[in-house]
Amino acid sequence: MKNLNTEYFFQYIKTLEFSIEKLNASAPNSIDYEVFRNATVKGFELTLETAGKLLRKALKAYLGAPRRVDELTYKELFRHAAKHGLLEVDAVSRWFTYRDNRNNTAHDYGVNFAKTTLKLLPAFLKDAKSLQQILQKS
Repeated sequence: MKNLNTEYFFQYIKTLEFSIEKLNASAPNSIDYEVFRNATVKGFELTLETAGKLLRKALKAYLGAPRRVDELTYKELFRHAAKHGLLEVDAVSRWFTYRDNRNNTAHDYGVNFAKTTLKLLPAFLKDAKSLQQILQKS
C-alpha cells in the first residue's frame, strides 16, 4: 500500500480536540457554549467522513478492483478493514456506532443529538488517533 497523506485527518482531530476544550471551558447556555458545541459536532462529522475516505484509499491496495472499493458502503468498508487487519473487530463496532450517530445527527436538529455525540467523543478521539497512526504507517 502506498503511504497515505494523513496530515489533514490529523488536523481535523486536533481541531476537534480544541473545540472540545473550548466547549468544556464555556458556561452552559452561553453563546460560546452554543458556538463550540456546534463546532464540536461539525468537527466530529468531518473527522468521521475523512476517516472513511482515507480507509477507502487504504483498502484499494487489498482488493483487486479499486472500483469495488468505491462501491462499498461505509459499514462494508470498515468490515473489510477488519478482514485485512487494519482494525480490530471491537474497533469496527465502535466505528459503526459513530456512523449511526452521524446519520442521526443529520436528521435530528435538537439538543439531544449533540448530547449523544458529546458522550461518544472520548472514545471517538481515541479511535480516530489510532486509525490515523495505522494509516500513516501503512
